[in-house]
Amino acid sequence: MYRRFLNNDDYLGIITPEALAQLTRGNDARFIQAEESTEMSIVEYLSENYEIEKELAKGKYIAEYDRRITYPVGVHVYFEGQIHEVIRSVSGYRKPATVVYWEESSDIRVDAGQVVNYSQFNTYYPGDKVNYNGIVYTCLNENGYKFDDVRIPLVGGWIEAEASLWQPVEYPLWAVVEYEGAFYTLMTLEGFDYNLDPMVSDCWGAIADYDSSYNAYELSEHEYVVYDGRVFYPETDVNADTPQVGQNLSLH
Repeated sequence: MYRRFLNNDDYLGIITPEALAQLTRGNDARFIQAEESTEMSIVEYLSENYEIEKELAKGKYIAEYDRRITYPVGVHVYFEGQIHEVIRSVSGYRKPATVVYWEESSDIRVDAGQVVNYSQFNTYYPGDKVNYNGIVYTCLNENGYKFDDVRIPLVGGWIEAEASLWQPVEYPLWAVVEYEGAFYTLMTLEGFDYNLDPMVSDCWGAIADYDSSYNAYELSEHEYVVYDGRVFYPETDVNADTPQVGQNLSLH
């Protein structure tokens, strides 16, 4: 797909809306055709003397907004078909983790300045090294964009909850147990009978699987989720920030 530099409204500084509508005849694909043709002509003309293709590639590295990605202030993203500048940090969602993905490198011979910077759009394998905020980290487990598993070094968000196999004994409120392959939490002590298993007793509630499309997890020690066969609860806000023009985005 051709990546545009411009939004449609950018043309209104040199042409009236009426004249622009006449040129395109309501077909937005004409913008892409014209811009792609113009770019090819410019590149052909300038590439003999300048590294123009590299410069154009920098400008084209503007990705569509993605809930998995955390965008710092100052970067540009495509959102709802237009280029926007991030004016407040926009956090991506954070998934629980059952393994450690990164550890700080202990190799004193490694020069951080010679190590490639970490990117949320890359894919990493055990042994890969990255420079993140001036510190070198070594990848311990596969992660990254192509795995649909973006794991920024030192960025977590979830704490694993203690769970035990259900037994017919007394339990405190919000205790977590495993019974017949599923996890439950004790939601009320009213009418609690410890002889009734979680599938029979209404005092127990089933714990749902983590769902990255759900964006309303509460910051609570009892907001349990199941991920990869284990139970977690948030220790920070783990939801993706909602992009909003004027709040964290500005139309470019």
